[in-house]
Amino acid sequence: MAASTFRLRPLLLACTTLLTPPAQAATTQEAMLRQLEKMNARLEQLAQRNTELEQQIQAQSASALERRIKTLEASQALIAEGLNSDRISENEPELTSRLKAVEKDALSVKKAAKKIDALDGLKAGMSLTTVAQRPSGLPKNTTDGNSQLSYRADINVELPLTPIGDTSHKVFAHFRIGQGQGLNAPLTALGGFASAPDAVAFRASGANPDDSVAILGQAWYQASIPLPFGGFKEHSRERLEITFGKMDLFGFFDQNAAAGDEARQFFNSAFVHNPLLDAGGQIGVDANGFQPGFIASYLNETNKPEAWRLSLGIFGSGPRGSNYQRTLASPLFIAQAETSRKFFGGLTGNYRLYAWQRSQGSELDGSTAHHSGWGASIDQKVDDGLTLFGRYGQQMAGKVRFDRALTLGSEINGSYWSCGGDSLGIAGGLLRANNAYHNAGLRTVDVDGDGVSDLAYLPGGSEKLAEIYYRYRISKQFELSPSFQYITKLGGNADASDVKIVGLRAQIAF
Repeated sequence: MAASTFRLRPLLLACTTLLTPPAQAATTQEAMLRQLEKMNARLEQLAQRNTELEQQIQAQSASALERRIKTLEASQALIAEGLNSDRISENEPELTSRLKAVEKDALSVKKAAKKIDALDGLKAGMSLTTVAQRPSGLPKNTTDGNSQLSYRADINVELPLTPIGDTSHKVFAHFRIGQGQGLNAPLTALGGFASAPDAVAFRASGANPDDSVAILGQAWYQASIPLPFGGFKEHSRERLEITFGKMDLFGFFDQNAAAGDEARQFFNSAFVHNPLLDAGGQIGVDANGFQPGFIASYLNETNKPEAWRLSLGIFGSGPRGSNYQRTLASPLFIAQAETSRKFFGGLTGNYRLYAWQRSQGSELDGSTAHHSGWGASIDQKVDDGLTLFGRYGQQMAGKVRFDRALTLGSEINGSYWSCGGDSLGIAGGLLRANNAYHNAGLRTVDVDGDGVSDLAYLPGGSEKLAEIYYRYRISKQFELSPSFQYITKLGGNADASDVKIVGLRAQIAF
């Protein structure tokens, strides 16, 4: 600044000399010089003060920054120390406790998500079914021939497993518990062919009536393999299904959309399954109604609305084969061909034809012999709310009580009377006595109910039965179904009294 002033001094003096008269020039120059020197001194003081201030600011900034860095380092050390511990303490920094709390919550959510992913596709269901029945027309003093009550609870669980390549597979388990045998026992004792007017009734292994025992009814594994092998799964329209384990044969054979569920449709087992296989005992299940088996099934959905399937099953059968004592000693072989067809303007119908063979079936005299037979099961929609069904079975080899069975009926949806959740079922059946049974001779049966066995019961002809039920939906989970059954010529005996059974079924299902 001083150097600049001295450089300007000659210029200022020259200008002053030119503009000021000679007498005043000297005085004016001296005054200006003194003023410039004062200004120069003041500027130097300001520059020096500015330098001092800058140095102070720099010193203070460095000290404050150092203190802040030390504070941050200490805080970081506390945070690191807190994060190294799994415990959450109130003495640690708030940021640490919050981070650990968030991490803990995130881990909990992740664990729950993994469990949910592992159970993805899980299907489970439970039902409780109670049946009350009152008979009329049974002979006097018939054991347990009065009003009967039974209940049954079923729990089903289906869990898909992690796919193996293109192969999907799953496991299925079914638990059952119940008490009461309904009117099944007294009708069997009287020689009835359709011996289960209460097909829901269940008592584990025929145990004591006071026992309410839960059993594992079914436990099987199924693999579904797309065909052809090595092809693109998404384009596959063919599948090979392999199933093995303990199972209910009727879940895979002799199915029927209108007559296949005793807990929601018909009460009498003759209308739920083929009477020859079920009431006739041809399948040879264990005391609980299940058996071990292996099923190979080929499904073709090339024309998906009208798919078809071929199935072959091998099951442990008989008193020892069905309960894993000698499973393969005398197995039951059953093969089925089925297809879905569109008739009556595109309405679905299911058609099944099957045959069975058993090397050691039970004969009338208690011996064993080769048994075989065939059957058919059909259900066809003929209107949006009307399904017709029919079953036929014929024994080809073996001396059994009845060798032919025909059942026909319909299921009518309540939409016709503005109750879409309701259904009405009507069915009739005919079970013809086997000639060997007819020619077996006189039997000792108390026909008139006086407590004395009569030697005049000669079986012959056909047992006839009919049933009507109405399923009333109270809610999505709760249904009530009154039923009326009529059985004539019990066991093929023309002299037997007609039996009438009024029943009420309540089912709660989830």
